[in-house]
Amino acid sequence: MARTNEEPRQQAPAPATALATAPVTGPATASAPVTAPGSGAAWVDAYLERVGAVRPSRADTGALRELQLRHLMTVPFENLSIHLGQDIVLETERLVAKVVEDRRGGFCYELNGAFAALLRELGFRVTLLQARVFGDGGRLGIPYDHMALRVETDDGTGPWLADVGFGDHALHPLDLEVRTEQDDPCGRFRFREAPGGDLDLLCDGSREFRLDPRPRVLADFRAGSWYHRTSPESRFTRSLICSRRTEDGRVTLRGRTLITTARGERQETELNDDAEVLAAYRDHFGLTLAHPPAVRRQCG
Repeated sequence: MARTNEEPRQQAPAPATALATAPVTGPATASAPVTAPGSGAAWVDAYLERVGAVRPSRADTGALRELQLRHLMTVPFENLSIHLGQDIVLETERLVAKVVEDRRGGFCYELNGAFAALLRELGFRVTLLQARVFGDGGRLGIPYDHMALRVETDDGTGPWLADVGFGDHALHPLDLEVRTEQDDPCGRFRFREAPGGDLDLLCDGSREFRLDPRPRVLADFRAGSWYHRTSPESRFTRSLICSRRTEDGRVTLRGRTLITTARGERQETELNDDAEVLAAYRDHFGLTLAHPPAVRRQCG
């Protein structure tokens, strides 16, 4: 599953040119309920409003870069549903509604599943890919540990790896055909051939995950999602995480610890009471909660 490193690498600010279309200042305010995917364009406009983007005139590389960046800066990577006792359903309509109508985030299956629906409606050709994340000592995680997206554009470039569900990761899509290093504000990324036709993605020389290039469908990821939201061995059942990219770094709420990184400077603040926790979720992530989530004890 996605890496939840809330202590990001030394990050450069997001490039100003990528933010030129409209300002991105954090989570957007509430909007009207969305229409289910497949039944019209209203939900697409609501999704674009959610991430502070305009509808692109064509499905090219520039539009993909802009959409990924804005998604990372407005929709948080979070695992709160696990600890709030909320079900996670891998159906496109439910995923889009959670991001757009409920103004929530999610983990990789939810975020990349919803993003894939948006990209397809805008004319991009999207394939779901499964990956296994490298853990301690280089040990690979379970199959369907992570969902990523293979995206084809109409300008003849790529194909691209797009990913809005891996926490502290590349801001820009990565060219899947290139085997040399690709510079990104979050590091230097490189694809390396792996056994069985797979690809290892490295960042600054460290392996991130092993990508299987064979096409998948959303239902294929149900077992991985179930594992990560129920197993005592999953890091997502053992801790609370809510994190998003900012213009000059990252903001993360880990339990009751608020962590901000701006231009390489890291600051931790311990929140004293429930009111401060709820305010942090609201002010930094646009999440309005009735009560602070708490880690649920898992059996096993």
